Amino acid sequence: MIWTEEQLKLSKKYRNLEEIPTEERRYKCHTCHHVVTENPCPCCGETNLEIMCPLDHCNCHHNIIEKIEYCPLCGQPVCPECGSHDVSQVSRVTGYLADVSGWNKGKQQELKDRARYSVA
Repeated sequence: MIWTEEQLKLSKKYRNLEEIPTEERRYKCHTCHHVVTENPCPCCGETNLEIMCPLDHCNCHHNIIEKIEYCPLCGQPVCPECGSHDVSQVSRVTGYLADVSGWNKGKQQELKDRARYSVA
């Protein structure tokens, strides 16, 4: 993923999502699946909204990608081709596929730190 100059400036402007001023925030509602600019959600009234990373554009059209990258601002997995945060990361553990979002923080960090090798 090649980040644009504007995205790199944003990633240096804030150290984490909580530092983004309220008036600049976008929220993702997991009840009605809308992206909104105010909390609570004006569509369904949900109050437990997720602060969105300003680098996220929400529309990934890629199906399956072999590798994953991580956002320089929020550290969440992103599509390496378009930068969308709307991805599901899956790992094969002893022959079974597991959704990484259910793992604890330590195990997710271990996955980020793994070295990848290509055997020819």
